[in-house]
Amino acid sequence: MTRRNLLYAQSGGVTAVINATAAAAIETARRHPQAIGAIYGARHGILGALAEDLVDTAALDDAALQALALTPGGAFGSCRFDLDPPADNPAQYERLFAVLAAHDIGYFLYNGGNGSMDTVAKISAAARDRGYPLVAIGVPKTVDNDIEGSDCSPGFGSAAKYAATGMLEAGMDLASMSTRKGRVFVLEVMGRNAGWLAAATALAARGQEDAPPHIILLPEVPFDDEAFLARVQQVVERLGYCTVTVSEGIRRADGSLVMEQDHDAKGHVQLGGAGQCVARLIHARLGYKHHWAIPDYLQRAAGHLVSATDLAHARAVGAAAVEYAVAGRDAVMPAIVRESDEPYRWTVEPVDVRAIANLERLVPPHFIREDGLHVTGAALRYLRPLVEGEVVRPWRGGLPDYPAPGLPAVPRRLPPQP
Repeated sequence: MTRRNLLYAQSGGVTAVINATAAAAIETARRHPQAIGAIYGARHGILGALAEDLVDTAALDDAALQALALTPGGAFGSCRFDLDPPADNPAQYERLFAVLAAHDIGYFLYNGGNGSMDTVAKISAAARDRGYPLVAIGVPKTVDNDIEGSDCSPGFGSAAKYAATGMLEAGMDLASMSTRKGRVFVLEVMGRNAGWLAAATALAARGQEDAPPHIILLPEVPFDDEAFLARVQQVVERLGYCTVTVSEGIRRADGSLVMEQDHDAKGHVQLGGAGQCVARLIHARLGYKHHWAIPDYLQRAAGHLVSATDLAHARAVGAAAVEYAVAGRDAVMPAIVRESDEPYRWTVEPVDVRAIANLERLVPPHFIREDGLHVTGAALRYLRPLVEGEVVRPWRGGLPDYPAPGLPAVPRRLPPQP
């Protein structure tokens, strides 16, 4: 077996457990010294690979890897950048493969979402076209839970646990302050096109009738002002207060977003503010006192509230990705396969990245109540095991201890990127 180096990179929005995937990949790669030589990371995803901005993980001892696995954010730096089609930008691929060749990279692991799987597919195809010996593996992660081909996405369970906990605690606060005049609390969570995180806040009710959240607005269901306001009024008249979860990407029947912030240089819409918009609508039409909250980065960065199930998923896909790479299973992604809900059992199996790239896994219709304003028991059975379990972690000075990993730069061997 020819011994080659491995390059790992992170892409897209990071999660509370993406570094656990990285740690597991590094640990597993070290168990294959006959196949894998150096284990490098690219700073800021594929941009780091193009810029030859690489780091060496050899400096991470066992204790550092254990700490890395419990650290949120992206220790290697991430990016939102898509490779062009090879025919549109051949120079981009010439540069990428020049960097890979300069550092004898034979294995490439890209840890990201559905768009990152497209990057893996492009790099795999380009390597074959060039006759360059490379095994490219997609490694799943996203708090949105929208990767096709996998029962769930590593990163989602911890974000879901955080969002559900926030709704549970805010709901208790609101209930204690309810009055005959009525109060409303709106929680806006991430979810551009898929409402998985919003759906997960239903776990806060823990099976109790009339417990928060009372209404859940999903992007999969067109937002109907009148039906929504009627339900809010019904809940307030019965309980004195109402709690609402809003996915940031909710749309009206004509497809227009309820709220958007801005557009970037490539025309991508920056979301945010749908919760505020909904809260103000309630106040304007019904007169209730209203509050809203947007956890934003907090929901994906809460390393202190990681789901033990999610951590296990994250480590499993990192280890499996390396095993697939060593076995030569090019252009695949380790996917979570659910075997049963109760007891919760799961395994990891490879799926072809070309079959899932750029697809979005939405909340299915049977997980959504007929009125479109909440989720079903089937959704709760799916969601519940993903937030189960707590992770014991070190604390220092009353705060989580997140030591920065020492990642020395790999010396460059090529001229700077043009």
